[in-house]
Amino acid sequence: MKQSQPLAGIVVIELGHSVAAPFAGQILADLGAEVIKIEKLEGDDARRWGPPFWEGAAASFQPLNRNKKSAVCELRDPEQLAALKQLIDARADVVLQNLRPGQVEKLGLDATTLTTRKPALVYCNLGAFGNAGPYKDRPGYDPLMQAFSGIMSTTGEAGRAPVRVGASIVDMGTGMWAVIGVLSALHTRRDSGKGGVVDVSLFETAAGYVSLFAAQYQSSGNNPTRQGSGANGIVPYRAYATSDSELVVAAGSDGLFRKLAAVLKHPEWADDARFTSNPQRVAHQTELYAIIEAEMKTRSNAEWIAALDAAGIPCSAVQNISEMLAHEQTQSLGLLQAVPDSGMAFIGLPLSFDGVRPAIRSRPPAIGEHTAEIFKQKN
Repeated sequence: MKQSQPLAGIVVIELGHSVAAPFAGQILADLGAEVIKIEKLEGDDARRWGPPFWEGAAASFQPLNRNKKSAVCELRDPEQLAALKQLIDARADVVLQNLRPGQVEKLGLDATTLTTRKPALVYCNLGAFGNAGPYKDRPGYDPLMQAFSGIMSTTGEAGRAPVRVGASIVDMGTGMWAVIGVLSALHTRRDSGKGGVVDVSLFETAAGYVSLFAAQYQSSGNNPTRQGSGANGIVPYRAYATSDSELVVAAGSDGLFRKLAAVLKHPEWADDARFTSNPQRVAHQTELYAIIEAEMKTRSNAEWIAALDAAGIPCSAVQNISEMLAHEQTQSLGLLQAVPDSGMAFIGLPLSFDGVRPAIRSRPPAIGEHTAEIFKQKN
């Protein structure tokens, strides 16, 4: 087993669509598991989430489904459904599912049924609102959960409408929690021989993301407010317009603020009673940000970065995606990986084993590309 493929030999059946379950499957596949994506005849709906499209499917679908096999199975067809159950019984270590609520129970593909048939199976439900409560049977998607959880209420500029975080953080975060749960269950199985059921959901993931905000509310009775690029309870800690672009400066401690005041050529700010401690700076952030902003506009990003770096003050230019991909730091880490037998390149897993990042071994599969191989029959 290669060190960068620690899950080699593990077989995962992905009854997944959209983002959350496919992302969990992608992580497990990148780690070396054999992931078999079960698709309907027309394929995962996410294949058509474009433009843009890239080599036959939506650009957002392709990176989530690398290193996988695709087999078509019409779940309403009794023979095909039986073949899928036999496949799970014979080969599966893990089942991932994020089908709509109630569907797996109707099909006999639910956790209780499958783990009774095969006690060593690790079964992971990736739900919407969780497995209890009045909303347990409601469907859910990333933007709904950002709204429901309070994430949107804290995102955006003060006095303006709330906004969704652009990246699918709830979907992808849920996929990560699924992997954590699956790996934990596999670890337990190693000693006991028995699998188990892992439950994760979009809402629980989203609620976890606002746990610090929840603590702030519970301790103060005040709902956290929208801070734009800033942060509730830490000042100064946000982006500023410079003479040519935008720059984030994170000077959230008293020591860093004193250094920032010196770089801005106003060392007296550090001794101003309004700004001597973080609680005072939070209370007077409107005044403080106004005078910092006035200074930041006088020089370019490059000039400020040089000065701030020299003083040891954390800062970053606000980059777009193309700038991030082209940056020397991204290139040095080898984050962008070429896809074999393809012109595509994807961002790899954000981890390495003994300095080796798990490789992208195969391109995303065409719909049903491996049906015959998986079910030992003709397409």
